[in-house]
Order: sequence, then structure tokens, then C-alpha cells
Amino acid sequence: MKIRISNLILMAGVAGFFHSCKVTDTYQSPKIEQNRDNLFREKTNTDSLSVANVSWSQIFTDDKLQNIIRKTIANNADLKVAIAKIQEADAVFRQSKLQNLPSLDAVAGIKETKNSSAAQASTFVMPDLMNYQLGISTGWEVDIWGRIASLKRSAYAGFLQTDAAKRAVQTQLVAQAAGLYYQLVSLDKQLEITNQTIELRKQDVETVQALMTAAYLTGADVEQSKANLYSAQLSVPDLELQIQQTENALSILMNDNPQPVDRNSFDSQVIYTDLKTGIPASLLKNRPDVQAAELSFRQAFENKNMAMAQVYPTFSITGTLGLSSRTLENFFTNSLFYTAGGTLTQNIFQMGNRKAQVKIMEARKMQAYYTFEKTLLTAGSEVSNALLSYQKAREKETTRQLQIQSLEKAVEFNKELLTYSSSTNYVNVLTSEQSLLAAKLAAVNDKLQQLKAVTEFYRALGGGQF
Repeated sequence: MKIRISNLILMAGVAGFFHSCKVTDTYQSPKIEQNRDNLFREKTNTDSLSVANVSWSQIFTDDKLQNIIRKTIANNADLKVAIAKIQEADAVFRQSKLQNLPSLDAVAGIKETKNSSAAQASTFVMPDLMNYQLGISTGWEVDIWGRIASLKRSAYAGFLQTDAAKRAVQTQLVAQAAGLYYQLVSLDKQLEITNQTIELRKQDVETVQALMTAAYLTGADVEQSKANLYSAQLSVPDLELQIQQTENALSILMNDNPQPVDRNSFDSQVIYTDLKTGIPASLLKNRPDVQAAELSFRQAFENKNMAMAQVYPTFSITGTLGLSSRTLENFFTNSLFYTAGGTLTQNIFQMGNRKAQVKIMEARKMQAYYTFEKTLLTAGSEVSNALLSYQKAREKETTRQLQIQSLEKAVEFNKELLTYSSSTNYVNVLTSEQSLLAAKLAAVNDKLQQLKAVTEFYRALGGGQF
């Protein structure tokens, strides 16, 4: 028994010695060379509060838009794929946690040995044997280099990465739904303005024809007024086409058949104005694609650790316990047996291959780091661009309204001059009318720019609370 205890102590000592020789690195969050405090060109506040902490329903207050967003989140095919990937990653992570458990197998067997007459010696006859065996067999790889621990951490990072990817898809879908909805209602408004313009230009044609009859204008002026009418009418089919295409895009986003979309008016849209950026470091906490990029780096880091651990020997402990007998009559009498042992294995001819694998994993780790760095810098740029787009659209509001008012007066004055003065050219009326229509459509685009900028600002900061 002393020998047996000493053997166990020897195996434990070997395992303890190797376990103390650490070959893997400890993970630390990546540090980018650029100053994280300056990821934004402009900050609207210096505390941690940002749009990312606000529920999307507080930003997008249109009730019909909210219904579209809810349906999109519930039904979108891309989101379902992302959820399925989470389920897959969860299973992989659970599988990795079982890697360090000992194997345990039940063993039952019957073995008969029949010796040939040619194998018998003249002085010794080998008997025929029958053996019955029942027991359990176990084996355990001691994680002396941290390979299995790194495998667990890699799988866990992969699981978290798929969850971050799902939230990134979710945020993107909300932004896409809002962007398409705002595009749709703006097209409705443009069509409304165009139809109003068409009615006014029909009246212009009648007016010009009356003035030609009264010898104030010529037939050329009549044809120019008709051409002006046709120009507005030609815009209608294109707008109607864009409206249907946008409705179809929204239907696909909701995983539905192409169909009309229930919506409110463009004029009823309320623009969210409390655009808080928060501190730049909040991007690391709130933006899912930045989180996913860091987790991808973490996974690559642990994969390199696994490759490093595989260069070194593996140490396994095996054992068997059971009953063994040559006859069934004595199977449960004095038939107990066991085996126990430890094995240290070092691959020789694959050593170069495994060292090359370490270099491969190191290169992939650096690729993941540079991807993380680029993702973070891109996120900061997107926040700045969205905020600037919103601010510049706001700056145009007052001037745009002054422009529309001046053009309306110009149209009115030119039409009056046509009636009372023969020196006025009808081209002036046409020019002022066309400029007025362009200005009204531009005003719609100014508001649309603000709405889309808020939507992009929401997405760029990492999305609101769900």
C-alpha cells in the first residue's frame, strides 16, 4: 500500500509542477493608440447620459411607426438568424464547460480465447479461456497548461459576441424602419405639394389663355404655361413609384408580403431634440458592434492561448474499476479488479505544425485588434456626422421659410404685373413658380434630414433601451 500511495503522490506532484509553469497570457481589454476622449468632434454634454440610455419609443413617438418597429423586431428574418446564432453559441459554450470533466464509460464484455493446436508446446498446453467483465472506465486530462480554461473563455466570448451582434441587428432594424418610414411620409408630402402645384398651374394655363385672348400675351406664353404644367405632372409617376418601392422595403423589413403601409402625415412628425452624446467612452459600453469587435479580439486572444498550450505535453490520468471472472458462477466472488495510471504525452513530429499554429493565431489576434480599433473610430465618426447633419438642417429652417415667403410674393407680383403691364415677360412667372416648387420640396427634405439625422444619431450611439 505504501508503494501505491507513493505513486499517487508522484502523479500529483508531476501535475502540480507542470501546472505551476504557466504558458498562457491573461486577457486585458485592448488599448487603442488614439485618445478615446476625443472620439467625437463635438460633445453636447460631459456626463454619461446619452441617447443610448433612452428607450426608442421616446425618440420615435409616432404611434404607427412604433407599430412598424415592434412588428419588425418580432418578425424580421435577420434578427431570427441572429437569435439562432445565439442559441448555437450557447450550446458551444455549454459544451466547452464539460471539457474538463472526466470521461466515464460503462464497460461490459464477454471474451473467449481459443488457442490453436499449433500454438501448444509439448510441455505446456495453453488452456482455452472465457472471461466475463463488468465495470467502469474513466479518464481525465489535467489542464496543466490552461488549454481547456482558454477554450471555455473563448467559447464564452463567442457567446457574448453573438448576443452583441443580435443587439446590433436590433438597433439597425429600428433605425432602418424609422428611416424608411420617414422617407415614405416625406414622399407623401412631396406628392401632396406637387399635386397642389399642378392644380395651380392648371389655373395658370386658363389665366394665360384669357390674357392671350385679351392680347396681353402670345400663343408662345400659353405653350410655356402648358409645358410648366406638364413638368409638374411628370413628377407624379416617379413619386408614386418611390412610394410603392419604400412601402415594399418596409414590408420586407417586417418579413411581410409587399403591401400598403399604414402611416401618419409628414407634418405630424415630431423631431426629438434632446441629442445627448454622453462621454466618448460610453461607446464601449453601449454600441453593440464595438462590443462585438472587442469580444472577437478576446476570442482570438484565447484561441492563441489554446494554440500555445498545445505545444506542451498533455498529462492524463486513467482508471478502471469492475468485476472480472472466468466463470459466471464466481462472477461476484473475489472478482473485483482495478487499474490506475498517469500518462505524459509529447508529440514529436507535429511540433513544427503546432508552433506554426501559434503564429497563425497571433496573426488572427492582431487582425481582430485592428478591426476593433477601426470599429471604435468609425463609431465616433458616425456620431459626429449624425450630430452635424442635424445641426446643419436646423440652421436651414429659418432661411428656408424666408426663401419660400419671398418666392410666393415673387410669383404673386409677377402674375399681377402680367395683368397690368405689358412689359413683364411670362418667363419671369415660370421661373418664380419653378423656384417656389423646388423650395417647398427642399423644405420637406430639410425636415427629413433632421429626422434621419436623429435616427442615425440613435444608431451611432448604440441604440436606445429595448
